[in-house]
Amino acid sequence: MSLSELKSRIPDYAKDLRLNMDSVLAETGAPGLTRKQIGLVALASAIAARHAPLVAAIEAEAAKSASAQEIDGARAAAAIMAMNNVYYRFTHLVSEPEYGTLRAGLRMNAMANPGCDKMDFELGSIAVSAINGCGQCMDSHEKTLKKHGVSAQAIQSAVRIAAVVHAVAVTLEQASVAGVELAAAA
Repeated sequence: MSLSELKSRIPDYAKDLRLNMDSVLAETGAPGLTRKQIGLVALASAIAARHAPLVAAIEAEAAKSASAQEIDGARAAAAIMAMNNVYYRFTHLVSEPEYGTLRAGLRMNAMANPGCDKMDFELGSIAVSAINGCGQCMDSHEKTLKKHGVSAQAIQSAVRIAAVVHAVAVTLEQASVAGVELAAAA
């Protein structure tokens, strides 16, 4: 199913999401990001949002401007952040400070060689970390991005993409479940 078809399935009560999706996925609506970066951030965000039809549709769009290796880099950002966001959110939120001093002992080799440009990986990572609510990871990735000259506006664009993609995934999933429940009741 295409991205256009999925957007048409967004219920009218959430029509702002249709408009926002069009906006954040356009270069004019994502200042500081290239077409490729928009696609990679959107893909990592869709994976984190866990809605398979949206992942497939966004991946098809991202593939128009990114190589297969770069697409894998977005997947790597989503995968590594799925792990890191849980672990580092724990160390940040637990009241016992000792956990923050312990070695994580988790393999994160993909961060050194993600398959895409390192800053594209970092943009995907901050987007996924925002979806997963890990403040420690957001801080770390934001500092890395700023250190490498990425503007606050570009970082904000990545997080705006994450916010909209996540909201669309949740809304489509809820509408799908509601539709199934309505069909089962009939």
